[in-house]
Amino acid sequence: MNLQIGQPAAPTFAEPLALLSDCHRRVERFLEALRTVGRLAPKRPLNPVEREALETSLRYFREAAPRHTADEEESLFPRLRQVDPAEVATALAQLDRLERDHQTAAPHHALLETLGQRWLAAGCLSPDEADSFLHAAEELIVLYTKHIALEDGEIFPLAARLLSASALVEIGQEMARRRGLFPGSIPARRKDHSHASTLPFQTL
Repeated sequence: MNLQIGQPAAPTFAEPLALLSDCHRRVERFLEALRTVGRLAPKRPLNPVEREALETSLRYFREAAPRHTADEEESLFPRLRQVDPAEVATALAQLDRLERDHQTAAPHHALLETLGQRWLAAGCLSPDEADSFLHAAEELIVLYTKHIALEDGEIFPLAARLLSASALVEIGQEMARRRGLFPGSIPARRKDHSHASTLPFQTL
């Protein structure tokens, strides 16, 4: 991991909304890594840096990203839906849209996983496969740009204002359990790949 002097401490499970937003930075960077690899090396063997970028990004969306989706759909959104509807009527409609975004993203992620693993195994993709890989990455970037802006700009601040301290503690505990951690022993600075603060291929 690359350390930077004066780098702010990463949020912990005691700050679940900040941690969810921090995860969005992972989503953005790993998607950009997939698009960059798709543009640089679509029909030739991957160099070591590109291979590492592809492997790491695919692993993130295969293993860590589903936990982030569960954090929202199983922990955060249900609690927002329990708030007085008069206060969150608009937000509730937005939650439905955000859940639809997750469903829309799923086939694109599946295609990237299939083509990415084929690329790693065979060394290259056919022209049609390379075009499909890049298109899927770009479609996800467009989708998540709007999705993340809505969550970071509206949903998470609303949750910070309306949810009780105990509800936020419960959300953080559920997030920790999804990652195999006991809430009473959550480390202040984690090394969980799902929230890694830097990437091993920042030169891309």
